[in-house]
Amino acid sequence: MWQIAIILVIYVPLVIMTGHYLYHVTMSQKTWLDPVLNRVDHVIYKLSGIKHVNMTGKQYVLALILTNAFMVFIGYVLLRVQSYLFLNPNGIENMDATLSFNTIISFMTNTNLQHYSGESGLSYLSQMLVITFMMFTSAATGYAACMAFCRRLVAKTDSLGSFFVDFVRVITRVLMPISIIVSIILVSQGSPQTFSANKTVHTIEGKMQDISLGPIASLESIKHVGTNGGGFNGANSTTPFENPTVITNIIEMLSMMLLPGACVVVFGLMVANRRKKPLFGKQGFVIFAAMSILFLIGLVTCYAAEKAGNPIIDKLGITQDLGSMEGKEMRFGVAQSALFTVATTAFTTGSVNNMHDTLTPIGGLVPMFNMMLNVIFGGKGVGLMNMMMYVLLTIFIACLMIGRTPQFLGKKIEEKEMKLIALCILIHPAIILIFSALAVSTTEGVAGITNPGAHGLSQVLYEFASSSANNGSGFEGLADNSTFWNVTTGLAMFFGRYLSIILQIAIASLLAKKILHSESTGTLKTDNAMFAFLLVGIVVMIGALTFLPALALGPITEHLQIYF
Repeated sequence: MWQIAIILVIYVPLVIMTGHYLYHVTMSQKTWLDPVLNRVDHVIYKLSGIKHVNMTGKQYVLALILTNAFMVFIGYVLLRVQSYLFLNPNGIENMDATLSFNTIISFMTNTNLQHYSGESGLSYLSQMLVITFMMFTSAATGYAACMAFCRRLVAKTDSLGSFFVDFVRVITRVLMPISIIVSIILVSQGSPQTFSANKTVHTIEGKMQDISLGPIASLESIKHVGTNGGGFNGANSTTPFENPTVITNIIEMLSMMLLPGACVVVFGLMVANRRKKPLFGKQGFVIFAAMSILFLIGLVTCYAAEKAGNPIIDKLGITQDLGSMEGKEMRFGVAQSALFTVATTAFTTGSVNNMHDTLTPIGGLVPMFNMMLNVIFGGKGVGLMNMMMYVLLTIFIACLMIGRTPQFLGKKIEEKEMKLIALCILIHPAIILIFSALAVSTTEGVAGITNPGAHGLSQVLYEFASSSANNGSGFEGLADNSTFWNVTTGLAMFFGRYLSIILQIAIASLLAKKILHSESTGTLKTDNAMFAFLLVGIVVMIGALTFLPALALGPITEHLQIYF
């Protein structure tokens, strides 16, 4: 348990420091990298024809979608013709149509769900020009949308800056510098960064084995910094080349947790609206605290479940002093595996250092429920936006109970906003449950389910929760490289990403145009401990009411079968 505590203690000051830097980048204030990067940005703006013009909400969303659509088209073509291009020393064939569709949607939506094995499915060129490239651009897209959303909440007009400028600045000033540092650390610990072909070697057992090489460290760094999660290798961060040591394991966890937490700090500093910024704005701290409570509840539950072991293994006479070690790496153990599992699904990264399909039923329920809630820090930017929907809903419910007009940051929350908020909250569970129902009721869907009973349903729920939450991890027991699973998960990823962003920007636009009202003694306080606990209660209650029936048929039933 002390391993977990040390990592979390390191994380808190790191996220505050990063949040202050991110605030300066977001608000176009001076940073220590400006003397160099202003020139880099200027060249990019000049070559791309980018102008510093303020966009309305509609213009911002349109620019975001069209930019992403163009990158999807180019990436899809590259995957379909990769065998004819260079940097393909292992002779990888072209990716087929439905798998290319699923892969390109996956990486453009920051999901990184993989229905292929990286080392055998992609050339080095595709790994860099499609996968690594989109890991940068998808993360920058989410962050740009989030910061536009936050600026809009505290703004008095409908203009919120330029998407293209936000997009470029977050890549050059945030993602690239941090990724370079993480890449250097990974290489120093043993992660390959080479264009050499795979090596075939004699093992100590006298057999032949192919060792997968390639530009792994550069992909691995942005994979976590950008909360992406897709691995260069099929086994992801369980492999020694992607995650060689305990040091890299800690670095990868901190990397995936850093920027989503920093986004909350940025929002708190925006709301503080003072010349001398506090360490952590009160409004941001309340949201950060609510997210942290949900995170810690999941972490304690997952760790306890995995540490307790599996009673069926006990009956076989096998000792479980180390806990349930099935599917886990000995160099990480239960503690770091549990923390990685909860972090990768709370921060919607999707990378894994153990196989989630082998978690105990309750241990597996935690990451699944994290993705179903999709508000516990979440991916880069979008997690904060999702939580803000619950903040506004909590204000509305609380004010109804005390007979006050719902109001946030001086803006009244009225009928039109509430309809959009409700729709935004309902989209995510609707995608998960509708597609899951389709999978278990059609021949094509059932054909991919390889485990019977409750665990098979858990795999289906996990797959669509991961897709809709833009997480990308999986229980990996599904035969998911088929037309049905490629298309349905592709649609789930697409709608889960873009419908929410469009609605959230629209909600922020409506609030920005409202008259600013000063606070009175009757105004509901949203920056105190009481509101934080109320927010946690609303999130858990809605999550339980929405998903408990499905979870009862999946991991909960499986848990009861194992113990009774």
